[in-house]
Amino acid sequence: MCSFCNQNKITGQAYQPTPFEVERILDKAASDLGERTKNAEIAFFGGSFTAIDRTYMLSLLDAAKKFRDKFCGIRISTRPDYIDKEILDILKSYGVTSIELGAQSMSDDVLLANDRGHSAEDVFKSSQLIKSYGISLGLQMMTGLYKSDIQKDLYTAETFVKINPDTVRIYPTVIMKDTKLAELYLNGEYIPYCLEKSVNLCSKLIELFEKNNIKIIRLGLHYSDSLVNNSYGDNYHPAFKELCENKLFYDKFIEKANEFSNPNEIKEVIVNSKSLSKFLGQRKSNVKKLNELGYNFSVCFDDTLQKYELYLK
Repeated sequence: MCSFCNQNKITGQAYQPTPFEVERILDKAASDLGERTKNAEIAFFGGSFTAIDRTYMLSLLDAAKKFRDKFCGIRISTRPDYIDKEILDILKSYGVTSIELGAQSMSDDVLLANDRGHSAEDVFKSSQLIKSYGISLGLQMMTGLYKSDIQKDLYTAETFVKINPDTVRIYPTVIMKDTKLAELYLNGEYIPYCLEKSVNLCSKLIELFEKNNIKIIRLGLHYSDSLVNNSYGDNYHPAFKELCENKLFYDKFIEKANEFSNPNEIKEVIVNSKSLSKFLGQRKSNVKKLNELGYNFSVCFDDTLQKYELYLK
């Protein structure tokens, strides 16, 4: 098992669903969603789907296939070393439309130190295979793993850009109890990123992926009482993505403000109206910090701007 894994405590679940339960869940979802099922996916997450018992995997796919016409697709997550042509032939025949690979890092020394059991080359090969089958590719990365650092995390993100997946998920490492990573932490061998360091890094990753038209479909772990009660450190925050977006806008403001001679020259900040709360910050934290630096401005809107664009005048 990899150094950070304690799936039961992350998800709060300790059982595998039966095919009957999958059918029941999908039937209820279809009924509740109505026409909205056309924009919803059937998803198998919480483990390495193609690494589970083959008979069990097929039984779940059989259950999902009965509802395939009602939903827009089937999405699975798995390991990079459990993808080959035989598996892809099976997944394609069942109508799987999206595969996410838990790459976590593209540095082999980090993968080895965290007992991942696969290499960066496995990620390259599996990604290429998935794309060749016309299946949407997603890549998942973790920041702040044991033996990683900011430069290695940036390298992972930059390598993802070269692979060019359709989507990415970014998970700052959270130290779950009863894991190897927890032992390393308690022994002082592993020093995790603090929340501020994670936010600073991930704000840069948002800009990198957005600039390259790679959709971020998740930034930070979903909240659960089990996760909060069974983890160490302060790297988890329920509104992590919002913090990162606030930091991104703050840094953009400072960067553009440096082009002016003094703070009094800046009268207006122009953003997309949908990005107002991201610019203002939680409880207007960005505005308060900028006011303290001598910047006083009004906020105007231009909805032709991209989500993270900002102009000063």
